[in-house]
Amino acid sequence: MIRLISWLFATAAILNAAPLDLRLPTENQHLHTGKMDQFYMYLEQSIDGVRAKRWEAGTFGFVRTPITVNNQLVKVKFHEGIDICPLHRDKAGNPEDLVSSIAAGKVVHTSPIAGRSNYGKYVVVEHTWENSAVYSLYAHLADITCQPGDAVEAGSVLGKMGFTGVGIDRTRAHCHLELGLLLSTRFEDWHKNSGNGTNYHGIFNGANLCGTDVSRFITEQKARPELQFSEFMAETPVYFKVTLPAHGTPDFVTRYPWISRGPAEGATSWEISFSATGLPLAFTPSKREVAAPIVTSIRPSTVPQRYLTHGLVNGDGNRATLTPSGLKLISLLTDDFLRQPTAPGTQTAKVAKRSKTEASEN
Repeated sequence: MIRLISWLFATAAILNAAPLDLRLPTENQHLHTGKMDQFYMYLEQSIDGVRAKRWEAGTFGFVRTPITVNNQLVKVKFHEGIDICPLHRDKAGNPEDLVSSIAAGKVVHTSPIAGRSNYGKYVVVEHTWENSAVYSLYAHLADITCQPGDAVEAGSVLGKMGFTGVGIDRTRAHCHLELGLLLSTRFEDWHKNSGNGTNYHGIFNGANLCGTDVSRFITEQKARPELQFSEFMAETPVYFKVTLPAHGTPDFVTRYPWISRGPAEGATSWEISFSATGLPLAFTPSKREVAAPIVTSIRPSTVPQRYLTHGLVNGDGNRATLTPSGLKLISLLTDDFLRQPTAPGTQTAKVAKRSKTEASEN
């Protein structure tokens, strides 16, 4: 009964949420003028033997590394944010654009040492929308002018555009922007025991932030000012579903109550709906009996599913299974870490780093 009441309160909070003041992070407003080649930073790509500077590679989603599979052109590399071109450069070609917060919130992380991440110098801002925390990330900065704990408004300056990070030069300087959800509050513990090097970023490591299509959200929210983030998430297409045993309500659902499609009372499993990129879209309580996570639904395709799901799912047609990377995502999302005590007061975890790199491709 208590969980039912909590779920009803969460639903009411969504209905009563105030409209968002949402903005683009730089002076470049060409997302709204339709001049996409002047908004997105290009990347050179070869398609059918033709090499060109393609602005589409700066958008969100599977927009990079084109290959031919079963006589179909498929782009298989996932870009988790958007790359925004500079409008202003100095005589040496360095960008001069300021980068600001897309909405009101609080700075929760800054990474001022470029070599500690593929993002280069980056900032993370926490936004409290519908009583839950959503995070925007601003990467490849030349300078950071804010610090953790700073309260910001939409338009508050966070730093200056640059080209820090891996694989970027002065010519392709841009602001890489992401908007997403925090997968686990226990990421540091997960990473510490994974044996994958030093984590300089706490829970705000890029592997713990799962992105959504920020440009589409900004565009649709401009057209429909009443649009809330939870509604945008609910409108995002589902590509596959995974059902797993229920061991109470996952912390992720507690932190994002609007993602639940009903109270968990009496449920023996959860069916999680995912986008093609692995973004969790809905948790639906279920009475289906399962012993381990299994794929229970996927959009049919003539292209092997691993190319269309960021390597999270294997299979062909409408038959699919989770890959090791898919299982790792489920483990992180549900805090289902495999632990074995080694000595009083200590534990080790048999886990591995999530398949996605710490930062999405530049």
